[in-house]
Amino acid sequence: MVQKLLVVDDEESILTLLQFNLEQGGFEVVSAADGKTGLDRALEEKFDLIILDLMLPEMDGLEVCKSLRQNRITTPILMLTAKDDEFDKVLGLELGADDYLTKPFSPREVVARVRAILRRSQRAEPEESKEKPMNKIVIGDVDIYPDNYEVYLKGQALELTPKEFELLLYLIKNKGRVLTRDQLLNSVWNYEFVGDTRIVDVHISHLREKIEPTTRKPVYIKTVRGLGYKMEDPGKDE
Repeated sequence: MVQKLLVVDDEESILTLLQFNLEQGGFEVVSAADGKTGLDRALEEKFDLIILDLMLPEMDGLEVCKSLRQNRITTPILMLTAKDDEFDKVLGLELGADDYLTKPFSPREVVARVRAILRRSQRAEPEESKEKPMNKIVIGDVDIYPDNYEVYLKGQALELTPKEFELLLYLIKNKGRVLTRDQLLNSVWNYEFVGDTRIVDVHISHLREKIEPTTRKPVYIKTVRGLGYKMEDPGKDE
């Protein structure tokens, strides 16, 4: 099945370049030249991935990203930015983007990054059934169903982005082990993120907001000072 991408950028030359190279890579591409149009398309249609420029007319990329996540659209987002500014990158991640790429970039790099994100976020559509899948992992009050990319906290469904889900699943599978930020980058993001471990901290923060009783005193995802993070089961003595 051909994967469908939405590319939102106000520069016609970049839209044309991306559309050509992504279609050559076997993807179906829909484009939009401003933030509002891009948001409307993303709310109306289903996409496998969204490539979103930061600086857009009508509505900037950060606003679009925030609106999508508020509307529970968990489609992976690759944000493009012409600014080599850490604040913009981190803010994009905090608002729900899964990855970012700084302009100028090569078309091959974009296609490779898209493939990497899709490879990690691939998931089967949940079947229309009241029964939960048999493959279930339990830790404390958190139930995770790997086959359906579903997570429940005390029986209530949580809305996680694909990358947040992958990170949570990796932490749970390595429960009790101290994992460095570099280990998490290489294992969850599946490539070197140019040593920028801040992306890990941002996603850990997102997960804590969703599963911890209080983020000030986490009982699941513990920080090991100077090393990294460790997943613990609050219902068991480690």
